[in-house]
Amino acid sequence: MKNIQIAALGLMLVAAFSCKQTKKEEKKTEETTTATYSIVEDSTDVRFTAYKTTDKVPVGGTFQDIELTYTAGETPMETLNGLKFSIPVSSLFTNDPTGTRDPKIIEFFFKKMAETQSITGTFALKDDKSCAVQLSMNGVTTELPMEYEITEDNHVNFSGVMDLKQWDALDALASLNEACKILHTGSDGVSKTWEDVAITGSVLLEQE
Repeated sequence: MKNIQIAALGLMLVAAFSCKQTKKEEKKTEETTTATYSIVEDSTDVRFTAYKTTDKVPVGGTFQDIELTYTAGETPMETLNGLKFSIPVSSLFTNDPTGTRDPKIIEFFFKKMAETQSITGTFALKDDKSCAVQLSMNGVTTELPMEYEITEDNHVNFSGVMDLKQWDALDALASLNEACKILHTGSDGVSKTWEDVAITGSVLLEQE
């Protein structure tokens, strides 16, 4: 009878150990399969559309250099929330065949501002597909509201409209308009450069 009790106790210990070991292994497997999202190098794209003449003729452009700082997270939102960027204004590119537009924008717009060798900002994402960018330009840091979408193939697209008045940039805008007065004059004889600028951006995430 004593031997039977000892054997039964031994079986219980073996069963308990096996159960505990299985749970540990399951937990370990779950941890190792958690995805980490990072941004694909050189996938970042930032574009803007400014407007000229009273007919609001669009003029598009991009920035060829964008520096990102972020922490890879277990979800796309964790990776993008807190993302910091720095865009050197010298990397401006509008695909102007004459080669005169980009130097004018840099000279008569960005160089008329304070502390604007680069445009910098930080993203704060929300669950409702909206986000806020604390954007710094002309010595002013203020919020740029944007919307975002994450596609099935992990492309993240951002869009918003920047009102230059919020960054005290209307004097710089007037300077640019004066430098481009003839080119920004429409059929009504009025020269105008609009203060609202449409902004779009995108990045590609990859799972590790």
